[in-house]
Amino acid sequence: MTSLDVPLKPVGREEIRRLESALLVMALLDREALEAMKNPAERVTWVDSLYTAAAALARERAGVPVSRIAEELGVTEATVRRHLRGETKAGQLVAKVYERLAREGFKPELPPELGGVPDCAGQVEELRSKLERVKKALGEILGLLRP
Repeated sequence: MTSLDVPLKPVGREEIRRLESALLVMALLDREALEAMKNPAERVTWVDSLYTAAAALARERAGVPVSRIAEELGVTEATVRRHLRGETKAGQLVAKVYERLAREGFKPELPPELGGVPDCAGQVEELRSKLERVKKALGEILGLLRP
């Protein structure tokens, strides 16, 4: 397993920590989280909620009982259940991030407003199309120049 491999069904503390960290990083870089954290009054609460939701989900995926998750995280069982059932914004976001992680792997992306690379698929396709036209024109010119 490489350092970027993130277990979706962790076994042991180290794998739980890796899944928890990946979920938290990807959730913190999500547009919804960034918007919520713009409000300084809610920033600490939002980050704490994201951590709790990510940690709860990672432990739940490892088969840790809710009572032990709550004890390890220092929150109530009701809080853990709310996050795991998606009854909180943080729980919903972490669940969405988990699904993305399962589909795409660990690929944290900075949003453009934080210096991330914008989606360039359209520009790449346009450049490929131009390149093909240039190749075709060059082929035609070379055909005319050959005796």
